[in-house]
Amino acid sequence: MLRDVHAYYGDSHVLHGVSLRLGAGRLLALLGRNGAGKTTCMSAIIGFVPPRSGHIELYGEPVASRAPEAIAQLGVGLVPQGRRVFASLTVEENLAVAARPARGGGARPWTLERVFAAFPRLGERRAQLAGLLSGGEQQMLAISRALVANPRVLLLDEPSEGLAPLIVHEVGATLLALKAEGHSILLVEQNTTLALHVADDVAILNTGRIVHEGAADELRARPDFLQQHLGII
Repeated sequence: MLRDVHAYYGDSHVLHGVSLRLGAGRLLALLGRNGAGKTTCMSAIIGFVPPRSGHIELYGEPVASRAPEAIAQLGVGLVPQGRRVFASLTVEENLAVAARPARGGGARPWTLERVFAAFPRLGERRAQLAGLLSGGEQQMLAISRALVANPRVLLLDEPSEGLAPLIVHEVGATLLALKAEGHSILLVEQNTTLALHVADDVAILNTGRIVHEGAADELRARPDFLQQHLGII
């Protein structure tokens, strides 16, 4: 997906030759301390921060020079940090403005009714303004809004941020279910326990450089390594 990507904010060099590969139907967790460059990776993929050099591809098609809306149309769905639902629109309207036809390939398409079946609380609140939802409900709406665009690749930036433990558990269950359906998912997450529970593969960023890539199973057994690179036990 990313190969030797260098990205900047103004004159600040944030990503230094980052390479990542997201396998089809797999969940790649991108971990790192605050300021390591994780969100910048997401922004580079979706086109918010075009790389100055390097390559970004979606199913073999170069996307690094495309506008964000063109990248989204190619099948990249984003669940942004902070949820960013349309507060003045209802739950149903938030979903309707994002809905796109399925691209084929055999997967069951995500429709509004399928979302309401998967997230009954959203169905119960379909006529409610999104700004009046709880934080957990807004996160479910943000995930659902990405799903109804029927993406081939799903990017999630800190989906558990600010949520109660019970809701974090629900987010994890949702990610596992999406992965079981064959979705390809890139997850940026500060909650390492959640990330290692749902991930197949892990990459760790440190000051804009990849310092580790490997299977999630390997890291679960290496608390010393996690302490070294993430500051956790």
